Amino acid sequence: MKMRAYLMVMTMLIVSACGGGGGGSSSQQAPVSQGGSSGGSGGSGSGSSGGGSSNTGPEWVEGEFGDWRQDYIAQCENPRTSSEYDDTQGSTALEKFWIRDYSFDTYLWYDEITDFDPNSDEETLDAELRDKGVSESRLEDWIETRKYFELMKTFELTAAGNPRDRFHFTYDTEEWEQLTQSGVSAGYGMEFYRVSSSPPRQWLVAYTEPNTPASNGGVVRGLEIAAIDGEDFRDGADVATLNAGLFPAELGEFHTFTFRDPSTDETFSVDLESQEITSTPVQSANVIERDGASIGYVLFNDHIRTAESLLIDEMTVFRDANISELVLDLRYNGGGYLDIARMVASMIAGEEAVGQTFSELQFNDKYPTVNPITGRTLSPSLFANTAPGFEVSSNTPLPMLNLDRVVVISGSGTCSASESIINGLRGVGVDVVLIGDTTCGKPYGFYGIDNCSTTYFTVQFKGVNALGFGDYTDGFSPSGAAFLGEEVEGCAVSDDLTRQLGDPLEARFAAALAYLDTGSCPAASGVSEKLGGRPIVTPKGIVIKRMPQGLIARE
Repeated sequence: MKMRAYLMVMTMLIVSACGGGGGGSSSQQAPVSQGGSSGGSGGSGSGSSGGGSSNTGPEWVEGEFGDWRQDYIAQCENPRTSSEYDDTQGSTALEKFWIRDYSFDTYLWYDEITDFDPNSDEETLDAELRDKGVSESRLEDWIETRKYFELMKTFELTAAGNPRDRFHFTYDTEEWEQLTQSGVSAGYGMEFYRVSSSPPRQWLVAYTEPNTPASNGGVVRGLEIAAIDGEDFRDGADVATLNAGLFPAELGEFHTFTFRDPSTDETFSVDLESQEITSTPVQSANVIERDGASIGYVLFNDHIRTAESLLIDEMTVFRDANISELVLDLRYNGGGYLDIARMVASMIAGEEAVGQTFSELQFNDKYPTVNPITGRTLSPSLFANTAPGFEVSSNTPLPMLNLDRVVVISGSGTCSASESIINGLRGVGVDVVLIGDTTCGKPYGFYGIDNCSTTYFTVQFKGVNALGFGDYTDGFSPSGAAFLGEEVEGCAVSDDLTRQLGDPLEARFAAALAYLDTGSCPAASGVSEKLGGRPIVTPKGIVIKRMPQGLIARE
């Protein structure tokens, strides 16, 4: 049986007419309904089953489970015909039996799942999910297997009153592979900074990808969306038009965006065509000479495989320039491959860290010594002096910076694999200074397993560093942040959309440079991206990315 394994977490938001924004884990978005906040977690699945599907399965016996590696796997309501897969004719019920077996075997908190009959029809699933607070908009968007998958998780809360599991979702397998393997997605080449998705809405441009419809059309960081296809963005009632423009369903669609420059209040309109967009995960690298010291800066946005060679190239420039300090901008980096994170941390820490533990995975109590997905004996991921081998040879030597300190620009979009860089470096004694705001808090990870056209992501492990620390579910916080997680040396500084990323005058970068000069922080704003405060320079928000936020491990 061919089994495809990946690993990660993510969030996506769309606008609403009133109430909160809906969520999804796929770019195949559906407009939310006119009102009501979204409940539950995870994204809209695409896959093989849907309304009117068959629920023909074996008798359900509570507490008795099969082996997901061979029982019910690839027995699909709508099997794929490609020889690349081993799909056979099955039913929606069999797909749900597989989800159940997989969840009760590998889920980190499997003993907090309520066993639920996979033969249940969709109406029964809807009623159960409504009782758990899932919104009607999500029930309308989710297919039947996605609904059942949503029940296969804990609904317990943390001590702070937050859901224990905020990281449960699915992805269309074909789209997921395209995203993670090459960084390709459909869109315009701009990422949005969401302040509010309900009236009065406010979305701004966080950054653009080079050589894309957005950047070629004059769209730059800091512009605010004023209208889409003639519909007022702030207060317009036609959410279908707004969502259709924000998330085009097909390549080659044209939509007219009107942008406002908040600094001048001037507007301009541009017709943007949806295209396949390739993420440029490493941007704006530069060496700054300051008071006789060489300081490296790099904007790192995605832990995808194409980042490997780009990061090696930029770190080589930094090594050859003999930098004494590094500013690593992870404010919009939602995560990705753990091996890329390990490579970044290895190049920063240098030769002294080689062979020490970067991260060690801990699964549920059924698997104290063995990885349940790969079957291999558990062993820590170590700092290394050679490349992971995504795009370059695994024998390629890494440029080692041998730094004892790194400044990380962070925010609520700094997630998972990005947080593992922070945690891993702290575990081997490298001083990490945070400039910005509290990270999102995702110490957990999972393998994504494909079954019947859908890739499932269920929390299966947490990562700890060389000191055994991995409890940062409320994120890492710089000193002075309004929302405090695991406190780290640094400065709370609001994001500054009035200047471009990499500009030494941009508030967070400027604060990083000042901290390196003086060891002290500028006056703290006392606001938090997680609390939705309103600093003077830029309204607080969340970056909306088509690339998933999370941690991806290789099989």
